[in-house]
Amino acid sequence: MQIALWLVAAVLAFAVAPNTFAENYPSKSIRLIIPFAPGGIDAIGRVIAAAVAESFGQAVVVDNRPGAGGAIGAEITVRAPPDGYTLIMISSSYTASAAYRKLPYDPVNDIRPIVLVAAMGLVMVVPPSFPAANIKELIAYAQANPKKLSYGSAGMGSINHLGLELFKLETRTDMVHVPYKGAGPGLVAAVSGEIQLAPFGMLPALPHVRAGRLRAIAVTTPKRSAVLPDVPSVGETVPGFEVTDWMGIWAPKGTPGDIVTRWNREVARVLEKDEIRARMTADGLEPRAGPPQQFRQVTARDVEKWRRVVREAKIELSN
Repeated sequence: MQIALWLVAAVLAFAVAPNTFAENYPSKSIRLIIPFAPGGIDAIGRVIAAAVAESFGQAVVVDNRPGAGGAIGAEITVRAPPDGYTLIMISSSYTASAAYRKLPYDPVNDIRPIVLVAAMGLVMVVPPSFPAANIKELIAYAQANPKKLSYGSAGMGSINHLGLELFKLETRTDMVHVPYKGAGPGLVAAVSGEIQLAPFGMLPALPHVRAGRLRAIAVTTPKRSAVLPDVPSVGETVPGFEVTDWMGIWAPKGTPGDIVTRWNREVARVLEKDEIRARMTADGLEPRAGPPQQFRQVTARDVEKWRRVVREAKIELSN
């Protein structure tokens, strides 16, 4: 009887402990990893971190861990304790990198999705002196000058890398890939003329376009962007072409459901603020939110898409 009572007490303690833990959360600062250099999704990540920290009453510290198309920061997060104190804000480069790299974890089933934050297109920008003024002229130039045109990305296996590999497949062009540690360094390289084409997200690219340092020749969404209404979509010249960039937050697998729900609710609340929505819209971002399962579906869909591109482009997988 005594042994039975001990067993019952142990089971009850195990059942109650996670709820008690979630109720006391957060009791210390939280780390939000952003696996890119400052200048990209880092800006929105810091806005969300500050707003959530104010609501939680605990600091949410942004930790930039750039490199490998976001895979370095992602692996740090996957291996972190599933206690809600280490999360990551990724872009869709996470799914591209997962298709390109041999990962020690499952990119869909070994994470705990929290919320899809926003979606946007990439914008293809070139130096003002570049001879091509639109996608048709870019294709003609690249076909006439194979391997003489270079494009930048946020790293091997990033959305910029595989998005341009998809573009090369569909346009039968051959360009040289130059990887950087994030959108910021890649755009600086385009401004300096180190590369001729930079397909990066609206958020980091727009300031350069508006300042005249770079010229936008196309966006990769199916329709034109409201913030660049005079810039055509790639699909207007290459039917069916689409690359949608997005950003979202996830935690290590096993993170308690109550913590996931609380983060989902808090981020959705932040995205509903008029000033936040106005800021994001002005930067070419479409606020999303939605349940964690929706984010999981988007992740699974894009991992499969980029795996197809890796196969068809005969890109060698990286360890």
